[in-house]
Amino acid sequence: MVAIGCDHGGYELKKEIIAHLTKNGVEFKDFGTYDGNSVDYPDIAKLVCKSILSGECENGILVCGTGIGISIAANKHKGIRAAVCSDEFSAKFTRLHNDANVLCLGGRVVGPGLACELVDIFLSTGFEGGRHALRVDKITAIENEN
Repeated sequence: MVAIGCDHGGYELKKEIIAHLTKNGVEFKDFGTYDGNSVDYPDIAKLVCKSILSGECENGILVCGTGIGISIAANKHKGIRAAVCSDEFSAKFTRLHNDANVLCLGGRVVGPGLACELVDIFLSTGFEGGRHALRVDKITAIENEN
């Protein structure tokens, strides 16, 4: 199951992504926001990240105006590797090489067509492991030191 959430800046794009996930039979849990009213993105990031860390959801999609703020908030959670992507190459390789578990998108940066392509790539790409696993382990070690 995919966790999805957004702030007001990502609300319209999140609606498009949800329609795309629904059309393709992808199970998801929506953690809000549920309208265009102002909301603080760290609160939404926390809900999505906790669902991943608890095992309720496998990975997540977060959307704010740029994707940057919500990714910073998400990356404060131990065990979360959130990546802002706005192109296909980054969406693919953040999974292959970084084992990212949260895709962050900018509702004011990426259009709905591209966003849905990025979601598909992110959700269908697995972690390559090997030498990349050693690097992810080093990231985890840094996380554990702090």
